[in-house]
Amino acid sequence: MIKPGNAVPDLKLPLTIDAEFDLANQEPDNFTLVVMYRGKHCPICRQQLKAVGAKLDEFTKRGINVVAVSMDSEERARTVDREWETGDLPLAFAMSEETARNWGLYISQGRPDSDEPERFSEPGMFLVRSDGTLYLASVQNAPFTRPPLDELLQGIDFILKNDYPVRGTLT
Repeated sequence: MIKPGNAVPDLKLPLTIDAEFDLANQEPDNFTLVVMYRGKHCPICRQQLKAVGAKLDEFTKRGINVVAVSMDSEERARTVDREWETGDLPLAFAMSEETARNWGLYISQGRPDSDEPERFSEPGMFLVRSDGTLYLASVQNAPFTRPPLDELLQGIDFILKNDYPVRGTLT
């Protein structure tokens, strides 16, 4: 578990646009939103990433860079990019299990006779300050329910307007 206010682990991964995402090189005005999703097999992830892609401008207006990340292979990630209607949402792939664990994600084993890969991470959402420290974390051990994006955007507005401090630092 990453303690709020502390530095987040490194995150350097290939993107489906034949580029590389490196969290350390991000220079957002306010935050980077890292949306970690289960992978191509997950219909709830599909809905979530479509919604994030549709609200990308809302995040950008607030000085927030956004990236979606999975443990999927390149082939699976490129299928997501082609078929999921995520707009301009950057899609990073090939996150290792070790990296997923370093971020505090739960790991699941694929079910036999399913489209699930052998191992994959469960979902998480992280709001990372421009200095690389964790502001907000939401980690789940199951696919059901995700933080509502409109509530997240309202919370970000409150944070920015009121210089609201990071919470949960006594963990």
